[in-house]
Amino acid sequence: MARIAGVNLPTQKRLEIGLTYIYGIGRSTSQRVIKALELDPEQKVRDLTDEEVTKLRNYIDTELEVEGDLRRERGQAIKRLTEIGAYRGIRHRGDEQSRLRQVDPWGRRLPRARTRSAT
Repeated sequence: MARIAGVNLPTQKRLEIGLTYIYGIGRSTSQRVIKALELDPEQKVRDLTDEEVTKLRNYIDTELEVEGDLRRERGQAIKRLTEIGAYRGIRHRGDEQSRLRQVDPWGRRLPRARTRSAT
């Protein structure tokens, strides 16, 4: 089982898809990593050698910002927006849509209701 950036990659998936289980790596980033390391994107994760897993782990740790670091950075950015009173920060504070999105003409796309459980 390949463990990269604190995430166990699913063994039955192709490498290109398996890398997307890491927070911060999507399809395009996954393809870029595989191309940079000259790996086969069609190869299953379970078929990776220890050397290939080590190459992947080293590349992702040095070149990309993923998992905890990325979550922390994004959280700090949102916190900064709320502290300075920016429009996007106010929207985050109110748990509303932070970007202007088109609303359904019948009003079905409303900010979700705040419900408190009685526990």
